Amino acid sequence: MFFTDSYQALRRGERALSLRYAMISVLILTLIGLPLGYFLLRRFETAVIFQPAREPWGGRWKLPKGAEDVWLTSDDGTRLHGWFVRAGTQPAAATVIYLHGNGGNLSYLDWLGESLAERGFDVLLFDYRGYGQSDGAATDERGLYADADAAYEYISKTRGVPPEKIVLYGQSLGTAAAVDVAARRPCGALIIESGLSSASDMAASLIPWLPRFTHRLTRNRLDSVGKLPKVRCPVLVAHGDRDEVIPFEQANSLFAAAPEPKRLVIVRGAGHNNLSIIGSEPYLRDVAGFINESVRAGF
Repeated sequence: MFFTDSYQALRRGERALSLRYAMISVLILTLIGLPLGYFLLRRFETAVIFQPAREPWGGRWKLPKGAEDVWLTSDDGTRLHGWFVRAGTQPAAATVIYLHGNGGNLSYLDWLGESLAERGFDVLLFDYRGYGQSDGAATDERGLYADADAAYEYISKTRGVPPEKIVLYGQSLGTAAAVDVAARRPCGALIIESGLSSASDMAASLIPWLPRFTHRLTRNRLDSVGKLPKVRCPVLVAHGDRDEVIPFEQANSLFAAAPEPKRLVIVRGAGHNNLSIIGSEPYLRDVAGFINESVRAGF
């Protein structure tokens, strides 16, 4: 309306009135556009970060070999479903808390639990809120970290595992949760597989034309680079050199931020989700060797 009035005033030669109408029009569009843009940005952010699956892989829930169903409770009362997979040989050399990526659920990971158990480790696979059989909904990183804390509490208190025998193993989004816990709690080792350095770095990669200052408007920081200097255990950073989701440069940033002792494993030809497939037995052997060395060192 005001743009039309501005044009008509300009035609009548009333330049001051035309400018006034134009400024009012811009102000109104800004007041309407900013909240709408902010809302759409938040919706887009949540949709990109969290992609939960409720249904199990293959249509039914099937326990891995040597596993039992377990239930955890987050600080806010949210119940989380998990599988505790016992090592093939007891006592276990360490207990691995596996924090999966942003898609699927733990039913996609039965093979991994079995593989780590065969190598002498107890393993906790669990679903964040909103994933699989876990209650609630995934909305922001606070819930993610609370759920990771619940897994740590279950292993340390319910299972009685000492901190130096607890290994935090994160993949993709799960690396942000693993780093967050490791930066605040004692543990024996930290594994960062296909990890992101921060939400801001991911936004710069996905939407390079979006100004950096707008990243501050997002709800989630996922700032692993900023938290890694606080970690006090050995760190393994693993990444595929053909990762199509998280650029390899972010692995370099994570490795640079991690304190010693640390190790960087580059899986040649691997993408985002197939390090164990492409790397095969040598990669899994590297991971198992890193865990054994770390827990024996007693950091």
